[in-house]
Amino acid sequence: MNFEHLMLKQLDEQLQDWTKIKTRQPPKKGWINLIRSALGLSSYQLAKKMGVNQSRVIQIETAENNRAITIKTLEKAAEAMNCKLIYGLVPNLSLQNILEEQARKIAKQQLARVSHSMGLEDQSISTDKQQQQYNELVKELLDSRPKKLWSNDE
Repeated sequence: MNFEHLMLKQLDEQLQDWTKIKTRQPPKKGWINLIRSALGLSSYQLAKKMGVNQSRVIQIETAENNRAITIKTLEKAAEAMNCKLIYGLVPNLSLQNILEEQARKIAKQQLARVSHSMGLEDQSISTDKQQQQYNELVKELLDSRPKKLWSNDE
């Protein structure tokens, strides 16, 4: 197993824990408002802890709801409420599955071009042989460097 495959496997394992929360939606009024309210902090009190004025806290909560808040601001608000901001990207599929999907897509495109040319020359091959070539090409693509899978992505 080469370094890239090992890294991919380890990252997929780490991301497994995050897949449980990827379907959860943020609270209607946002995390800052929810945590602030649960702690019994007024917007004025949070503003004081953050070193900003009260109107800025209202702006921050509105920006969070509009998905226009910066990570830095979220971190500052979290810290002021003795919380930690957790930030991450959680793939919809495992990273390995994403690569396999891309390899299958490329293999299908490449074999379609070859099959078309072969058909024009009346040199078509059997469905079983086509499937075998497809499987071999997918494996070859997956064994190569992952960057190659995206170089001709449309």
